Amino acid sequence: MVLTLHHLGISQSERIVFLFEELGIEYNLVKHVRDPLMAPQSFKSLPGNRTGQSPFFEDPEAGITLSESGAICDYILGKYANEGGKRLKKEYGEKGYVDFIYFYNFVNGNLQPALSRAMLLAAAQVPADNMMAQYANHGVRQALDILESHFKNHKWLAGEDFTAADCLIIYSLTSQRYYQPRGYEEYPNIVRYLKDIGERPSYQKAMAKGDPEMEPLLGVKAPEKSLLVAGGIESDIWRKK
Repeated sequence: MVLTLHHLGISQSERIVFLFEELGIEYNLVKHVRDPLMAPQSFKSLPGNRTGQSPFFEDPEAGITLSESGAICDYILGKYANEGGKRLKKEYGEKGYVDFIYFYNFVNGNLQPALSRAMLLAAAQVPADNMMAQYANHGVRQALDILESHFKNHKWLAGEDFTAADCLIIYSLTSQRYYQPRGYEEYPNIVRYLKDIGERPSYQKAMAKGDPEMEPLLGVKAPEKSLLVAGGIESDIWRKK
């Protein structure tokens, strides 16, 4: 029985589409369209989707449903350990293991929360000199500085080997910028990393399947404005020219 992944456009679930394509496993992709910014009722009403958010995953063979990107990633790496899953992770004692487990957890534990805080405060038009805004922006800069320093000497998050950590981080560095525009003029090593990501056939297939109309944000330039103030997907700022 084939796996089913429910994907919401311009969302964190692109990470799991990327993971599936990297592993080359068979799956059904069910796409849901924002309404015009939040998740539509079709997503919120899925049985078992407690939060009504993406991604949402079904394994009919095992009779389970699962949400949360990190949990889905762990499940897939375990289920397909002998079909490429081992290649996308590092085990204790292997070169790159410490970097792998650090950045695998850094994404959801540090980077994405920092970006979300800054995004919400910006959307609320909290002044830049406000203490909370300064705290949030400092968190973003600190997280990006960590990555910039790492990519100065490493091709991927775990070193020279591409892993699931690279699948998990991609949304935070790319599509999330549609919700809080951010340029990468000060981060040439991150830009190099994104160029390498963009050249992977699995990433190209994932974006073509999940978000074919969206312009991937793999370069230095920031979007013109935030989807939060531009009317969501009714705006054209996210579409390919």
